[in-house]
Amino acid sequence: MSRNSPENQNPTQKIPKNKKPVLELNKTAAERARRSINTFVSAINPQFDWSPFHNTYYQLLQKFAEGTIQRLIISVPPQHGKSLGASVFLPAFMLGKNPNLKITVVSYSLALARRFAAQIQRIIDDENYHNIFPHTQLKNCASQNPKNKSARRTAHEFDCVGHDGGLRSVGRTGSLTGNTVDLLILDDLYKDALEANSPLIRERVWEWYNAVARTRLHNTAQELIVETRWHEDDIIGRLKKCENVVELTSWEQLDRPKPDTWFALSFEALKTSPPSQLDPRKPGEALWPKKHSVQWLKQRRKADPNLFEALFQGNPEPREGRLYETFQTYRKLPQNPLKRANYTDTADTGNDKLCSICYLTDENGLCYITDVVYTDLAMELTETAVAQMLQRNQTTQARIESNNGGRGFGRAVEKNLFAQGYRTCAVKLFHQTANKESRILTYAPTVQKLIRMPEDWKIRWPEFAADLETFKRIFRANAHDDAPDALTGIVETENAPKTAKIRLGGFTKR
Repeated sequence: MSRNSPENQNPTQKIPKNKKPVLELNKTAAERARRSINTFVSAINPQFDWSPFHNTYYQLLQKFAEGTIQRLIISVPPQHGKSLGASVFLPAFMLGKNPNLKITVVSYSLALARRFAAQIQRIIDDENYHNIFPHTQLKNCASQNPKNKSARRTAHEFDCVGHDGGLRSVGRTGSLTGNTVDLLILDDLYKDALEANSPLIRERVWEWYNAVARTRLHNTAQELIVETRWHEDDIIGRLKKCENVVELTSWEQLDRPKPDTWFALSFEALKTSPPSQLDPRKPGEALWPKKHSVQWLKQRRKADPNLFEALFQGNPEPREGRLYETFQTYRKLPQNPLKRANYTDTADTGNDKLCSICYLTDENGLCYITDVVYTDLAMELTETAVAQMLQRNQTTQARIESNNGGRGFGRAVEKNLFAQGYRTCAVKLFHQTANKESRILTYAPTVQKLIRMPEDWKIRWPEFAADLETFKRIFRANAHDDAPDALTGIVETENAPKTAKIRLGGFTKR
C-alpha cells in the first residue's frame, strides 16, 4: 500500500463510510459549518483528532478557501493527514460554498487521485453535507437522486447538478485538454525517492506543470501544492528558484500580499527552526506527538539522516551538506556608504560562468549586494552588460580577476565605460594565485557574517541564488563554483590586512 493512500491515515482521521447522519445539525451549527472548514470537518467526522498542528493546517486551508491566499505551498511529513485536508475536505468544502467551481486534483498516479475523488463524493453524498450545503448535489445522489442527464459522475470526475462546477482527478502528466481550472491541487507528484531522484521524471513533471496544467488556469485561479519533499529539485524547489515564494511565519503577512506571490510553509516533524506565530513549538518538539513521538522520530532520523531531513523535515538537502545557511537580507541600503564597488570573476573554462557583483560597504564592514551579472554568455555580450551594470550602480572601484581571459575582458569593460562617458570607475586587474577550494571553504563563515542580500534576491537572480544555496562542502560535487568564488573575493577584498600584498595589474592611472 502506498504511503499516501487514504487508507493509510490515522483511524480517527478517516471519512466515515456509513451514509447515515453521524451528527444532527441545527440551523446554527449548519451555518457555522458553512463558514468554517474546521467546523465543517468536525460535522462530517466528529471523531477528528484536532492537534495544534491540524488547527493551524486547516486555518491555512480556510484562508485559501476564502481567497486570501491565491497560491499556497505546504510541506508536511508523511502520515500527518495532509492529503485528507487538502485533497478531500478542502474540495468538498469549496464546492459546497461555490458549486460552479471547477477543481482539478492531481497526484503521482490516477489510482490515488481517484481515491481522493471517491472520498469527496462520499462526503457530498452524506446527509450532514446536505444539511450544510443543500445546493451542491451530485448525479444519483443517495439522499435526493436529482435527475440530470448532462451531469457526469464517474470514478475520477463528477459535476455538480444544476451548476457549472465539479471536480476532475488526474494522474501526473495526465491530459487536461479543454478543461478550465479554477482550483488546481497538486498532491505528491513523486511516488518515492526513486522517482524524485530521476532527472527525467522531474523534468517531465515540470514540463507538464508549465505546458499543460498552468495553461488551463486564469487570472483568478488558485493553486495549492502539498508535498512530502524528496529532492531539492522537485516542483517546490524549482518554484522557489524562479518565482516569488514567501516563507510564511505570521498571519500578518497575508494582509497585503503582492501579486503572483506564493506563500510557503514547511511543517517540520521535529522542530528545529525558531518558533513562529504559525508554528510556536520549541526546538525539539514533535509536530503530532500522539501519532509520532519525539523518540520515534529520533529513531527514524538515526536510521537514515538524509532521508529523514527530506521526508520529515522538508529539507531534501541536509544542512550539514551545504556550505552556506540562509543569507541575511536588507530592505534599505545604508544612506552614506563608504564604497561603491564591484568584484568580477571571469569565466575560466567553457563550463564556467561569469560572476560580476556590485555592492556597497558601510562603517561596520557589511557588504550590501546591489546588482549581479551571472551568465555563461559569450564575453562580447557580457563585457557590455558588466559595463552597464557598473554605471547603473555608480561604481567607483571595480576589481576583475585577470586569470586566463580576464585581462582582455577587463580592458573591454573599461573601453565600454569610456564610450558611455563614465570615467569615475577605477578598474583594476589582479591575478588570483590562492587555491579556490581553500579560499571558498575558509571564508564561508565570513561570507555568511558580512554579506547582505536584497529581500527579493532569489527572484532577481535565480541562477545565482540556486548555485549559492545548493553549494556543497564536498567541492567536487558542485557543478559551478563561480558565485561562491565571487562572494569570497568580496570579503577578502574588504577584510584583507593593510600589509597584504596583492598582485595588481590594470590600466593607466587617471
